[in-house]
Amino acid sequence: MNPTKLDHVAYWVADRDPIADFVTAHLGMHVIDRTERFTLLGSNARRGKITLFDADGPRERGALGHVAFRVSDLAAALAQLPASLELDRPRDGEAYFELTEGVRLGLVEAATDVEYDLDHVALLSANPEETAAAYGSLGFASAPPGPSGAPRVEVGGAWVEFHPGQPGAPEKPLLNHLAVLVDSADEHIAAANDLGVEIDDVVDAPNTLAVFLWGPERVRVEYVEHKPTFSLT
Repeated sequence: MNPTKLDHVAYWVADRDPIADFVTAHLGMHVIDRTERFTLLGSNARRGKITLFDADGPRERGALGHVAFRVSDLAAALAQLPASLELDRPRDGEAYFELTEGVRLGLVEAATDVEYDLDHVALLSANPEETAAAYGSLGFASAPPGPSGAPRVEVGGAWVEFHPGQPGAPEKPLLNHLAVLVDSADEHIAAANDLGVEIDDVVDAPNTLAVFLWGPERVRVEYVEHKPTFSLT
């Protein structure tokens, strides 16, 4: 397996519009696509994005800790946030905050050629070290711990971190899936079968071909191939 980029993080939410309104007003993103089922948001359609899928609420946090975006100037990015927003500043160069429905987002200052690209996703794990190692079989590269000290893996310059916690097995999780970009979804279907990794679904859409696998601690991972017709902006 050989993912090339952390493409998007998908949520299940009961009301997607307030979250979409916030990130478009304050986080430099725009609506890339909106359908009856989901809203796709990002600063660049070919870089890190988030997707908000409609679902019955309330949702349970489950494995998802937070999603953090990369900015070149944190002070300037924070100035775009509402003054009333409560910020968590655990370290220099980082800020985190809560939106509705348990959605926790963050901003990380680092060199980037695209503002508000995905920097990292934090997942809760009963055994962070073992979970990080298990992601290696899914094509994620091992990486030294980041500023938080949590074990993490890397894909295309972004990270998935594993923080101590109990992801549980919620009936209504907040996290729909993590998506990574690949050159060939068909090759990853074959690789999953060879490795004995459980395939949840295969979706052949107009612009993409995707296979969804069950990763460690029942986190769904999507391997998505952009077809030549992919033209979102």
